[in-house]
Amino acid sequence: QVQLVDSGGGLVQAGGSLRLSCAVVGRIFSRYDMGWFRQVPGKEREFVAAITWNGGSTAYSDSVKGRFIISRDNAKNTVYLQMNNLKPVDTAAYHCAAGRFGRSSREYDYWGQGTQVTVSS
Repeated sequence: QVQLVDSGGGLVQAGGSLRLSCAVVGRIFSRYDMGWFRQVPGKEREFVAAITWNGGSTAYSDSVKGRFIISRDNAKNTVYLQMNNLKPVDTAAYHCAAGRFGRSSREYDYWGQGTQVTVSS
């Protein structure tokens, strides 16, 4: 069984930064491609970023490209999402996911519980 533990969310002013972390427990982390998604109440889960198992390829949604950076440390079984120049529209619950590299939530088999990010104007 694979367990993903998201952390690092919080309240930040517009223009500020946060770094989310996702620790993976239970399986060989380096076998999985990883992704970050976000969701607000009443809306579908939205793709944010993804990274391949070795960090060789990354993908970003147009809304975060140039502001967010996804990375991973396979020695620590952890994936990160560095979020810079945050905007109020970035407010959401952020979930990490493990599975196959892609922009669809259907590509991922395991999910974290989510960490709330709130950006004030």
